[in-house]
Amino acid sequence: MSEINKSKTGMHIASFILGIISVVSVLFWYITIPTGILAIVFGVKSIKKIGSKLGKTGMILGIIGLSLFVFIYISLVLIIILSGL
Repeated sequence: MSEINKSKTGMHIASFILGIISVVSVLFWYITIPTGILAIVFGVKSIKKIGSKLGKTGMILGIIGLSLFVFIYISLVLIIILSGL
């Protein structure tokens, strides 16, 4: 695919930026959840449409951001439950 078509979509760039935001803001659920999900969705679409490596990176960052979020919040819940015993 030509360079002109790649620059018109912009989904790969959006996926990458949203993936970075989801990793950086992992302690704030109201930012991490939507940006992580959107990074994954845009990443998958850009991979299917143009085979973008930047889209794949954004998708991976979105997955990492959501995984860190889930790990941190499950750990906090377990600490609160176990400290109450």
